[in-house]
Amino acid sequence: MNFDVRHDFTVELVQHAGDDEMICRAARVSTLGAASIDSEESAGLIRFLMKNRHGSPFEHGFMTFRIQAPIFVWREYMRHRIGFSYNEESGRYKELEGVVYIPPRRRNLIQTGKPGAYEFVPGSDIQYDYMLASQLDVHRVAWQSYRNQLDAGIAKEVARMILPVSTYSTAYVSLNPRSMMNFLSLRVQSDKSLFPSKPMFEINEVANLMEATFKELFKITAAAFEDANRVAP
Repeated sequence: MNFDVRHDFTVELVQHAGDDEMICRAARVSTLGAASIDSEESAGLIRFLMKNRHGSPFEHGFMTFRIQAPIFVWREYMRHRIGFSYNEESGRYKELEGVVYIPPRRRNLIQTGKPGAYEFVPGSDIQYDYMLASQLDVHRVAWQSYRNQLDAGIAKEVARMILPVSTYSTAYVSLNPRSMMNFLSLRVQSDKSLFPSKPMFEINEVANLMEATFKELFKITAAAFEDANRVAP
């Protein structure tokens, strides 16, 4: 093959700032002024903020991730704009790497029901093998044509038009804890959610990786978010 196949995603923390204590300081400054800088972190305060949806203190933190995911996943990401910053690699200026996403066997293949009330269920081995063969056939043609066009002197921004949306792209994503919780409330399927969401499998997988890092950096905030039935403040 003239391309590589992946079934997974890369979520790498690049930098971060702030912690649960900073969220508490930001909240206390409303009533204590400059003295809040010496206040101790309070799990009770964070739970109060979360329960009553006092959201602005949760904006005093920062995380930047380097994420590798298929283009169709980035289309889902770009719907999240408040508190998010993106910089994605450009197929206009660099030759794209031949890396494509193929769904793993554990990914449900069949949609049942009607819009607004549907679910995805597993397919048969025959259906999975057919999907796999079909996608690999398209990728072989697309990637060979892409490279042939580049060899012929065709501009990168033109040649890339033939590539499927399952092509991997890399981007830096920066966000604050408040925007993270909003993202997770919509992109992670959880039995604990007050407002259940049924996100696409692939963005749910990426969101799970982001949430694991969020729980490490903002332990008390993440726990309060869970206790609040995953309702973002």
